[in-house]
Amino acid sequence: MQKLITLILFLFSWHVAAATLHIKVIDAEQKPLPYTVIELINNQYPAVPEPAGAQVIQQDLNFQPFVSLVPQGTLVEFPNLDKTRHHVYSFSKTKAFELRLYAGKPEAPVLFDQAGVVTLGCNIHDNMLAYIYVSHSRFSVMTDANGEAHFNDIPEADFQLAVWHPWQKQPQLPQDISIRAGEQQKDIMLNITQQALPKAPKKGFGDY
Repeated sequence: MQKLITLILFLFSWHVAAATLHIKVIDAEQKPLPYTVIELINNQYPAVPEPAGAQVIQQDLNFQPFVSLVPQGTLVEFPNLDKTRHHVYSFSKTKAFELRLYAGKPEAPVLFDQAGVVTLGCNIHDNMLAYIYVSHSRFSVMTDANGEAHFNDIPEADFQLAVWHPWQKQPQLPQDISIRAGEQQKDIMLNITQQALPKAPKKGFGDY
């Protein structure tokens, strides 16, 4: 009887993990669009915090990475690898915080306990800009340099597909999507003109 139950659970697990979704995102000029966050939302599958936490570093007078995707409830560290000190802050409703002038690594990471978008800046260096997308769902991915994102092992269920990009002027309304066993392909076009990423100013005395 125990072997039969084990076999049934195995078959059920395999069936649930059989769905795969491939997404391609392009901009208004039909070019691949990186840094697009795609979230499959179903309240049965809430976000699971990253146990090891995450990092947004400061290096060469810039935040790296430009966009971070972290699950709700994740602790994020902000190590400063520059020689100059930084003053990291956010006034975002999702997470307002301030790390006053510091070098090295702050004593404690910052907890991102609410889902949404957090815009990062530095009070000392106006060029520094980055974003943290705090996901509500455990099924969240970000497009790569080719504008592609992949979901693997998705349960068969109905979801809302939410799309966000830092350069969009208006929020995208979520759309319904049904995930079924097998592979699915979805193409998304966003009315976005790509911009240059933030650049560090020319080196000055003591900047690094």
